[in-house]
Amino acid sequence: MQATRFRRLSVPAFLILLGMILTLPAQAVLPRVIGDGQELPSLAPMLEEVSPAVVNIATFARVRAHQNPLMQDPFFRRFFNLPDQPGQMPERRTASAGSGVIVDAKNGYVLTNAHVVRNADEVEVTLVDGRTMKAEVVGTDSGVDLAVLKVEAANLVEIKIADSTTLRVGDFVIAIGNPFGLGQTVTSGIVSALGRTGLRIDGYENFIQTDASINPGNSGGALVNLRGELVGINTAIIAPAGGNVGIGFAIPTEMAGNVMMQLIENGEVRRGVLGVTVQDLGPELAEAFDVEQKSGVVVSQVLDNSAASEAGLQPGDIVTAVDGKPITRAADLRNRVGLSPVGEQVRLDIVRDGKPRQVVAVIRETGGQTADGNAVSEHLRGASIRDLRDGEVDYASKGVLVEDVEDGSAAWRAGLRRGDVIINANRKDVENVDQLRAAVPDQDAALLLRLNRSGGMFFVVLR
Repeated sequence: MQATRFRRLSVPAFLILLGMILTLPAQAVLPRVIGDGQELPSLAPMLEEVSPAVVNIATFARVRAHQNPLMQDPFFRRFFNLPDQPGQMPERRTASAGSGVIVDAKNGYVLTNAHVVRNADEVEVTLVDGRTMKAEVVGTDSGVDLAVLKVEAANLVEIKIADSTTLRVGDFVIAIGNPFGLGQTVTSGIVSALGRTGLRIDGYENFIQTDASINPGNSGGALVNLRGELVGINTAIIAPAGGNVGIGFAIPTEMAGNVMMQLIENGEVRRGVLGVTVQDLGPELAEAFDVEQKSGVVVSQVLDNSAASEAGLQPGDIVTAVDGKPITRAADLRNRVGLSPVGEQVRLDIVRDGKPRQVVAVIRETGGQTADGNAVSEHLRGASIRDLRDGEVDYASKGVLVEDVEDGSAAWRAGLRRGDVIINANRKDVENVDQLRAAVPDQDAALLLRLNRSGGMFFVVLR
């Protein structure tokens, strides 16, 4: 493969670039003396301290290979003298690679993406010094796409975690990971945007956008500031051509820290719920409610016996902040509440009848259960499902919500999408995950589902 040659910078351009680098914080970019005594700035000293905390992750899984339908025909099997076991399909071993960050050297905790270790039978972690060891999956959370692993090893190096809320657009950041399985690789860039939502990547979205190169295999790696502190976990890219185009996303430590602690303590994340249905406050609604407020969310429904009803929230209230942090759209409120520990008190700034006031609500657990789709049927592998909560969507009141679907998975190929509600399986109505399991006695058999997708009903056959 022929390498692409890059054009050389002109002298004036080089001097401008050098001037920009020299203005960076002294503790991050330290002078490096070269042979003739000339000093040049470098990120190397910082990276030498941080790199040992970033690991490569290899996962292994056994999946059943697809088989020609003729192999299921008894006559065909007798003709070719094949064993009379058509239901047993051959298995093959698959491997994939990702990245992770050591966040607790004493206890051996490694933070990575949930999709890196999803459906893995074995997980191996390789340190920058070449040591490879088995890793235990402590817990995963598909809602934020995070997982915590645990390794048993001495002399680990952990990374310092920074407060991602102090980031600003334009701050320099460095991505460290294992792109394309090449081994540890470092790229640099800036924070391109903050608070990115609506990408339909995860259930709870508040991404850091960066132009630091992030490629397949970087998932779960570190996004650090110039002090070598962790500000995000690299998780996704927009790649219309299949490669990096300078639009990557990382989960901020503000979100990751809460999820990580719950996974370590409980092995799972206990989701909080307020018990309201909201919509974004637009110019027309602001005019209709006769308020000067231009941002926030309008409460359109308050569920009975919920945290919101006990706090005194009413339809028509405009929520402008939670615990002093501005709420500009529905996704902001969902993130704040969904990531707050169950039992925690939150202070809501609201506008009612044009007058500002505050209410305090105690976050309640959502209830219901969450499961991987393959625990119900092999044809649902790659889907995360759970009981639908009251008032969660306006097009269904009961059923099993498809919370997430992994691109390219069996569930994705069968046509399932995030937000679908399963209301019937094998011609039996289902209202929760337990009923769905009961309707699928054979995990390998073909599965008939009736779905509710944004109010539209249709059948799908998974085989």
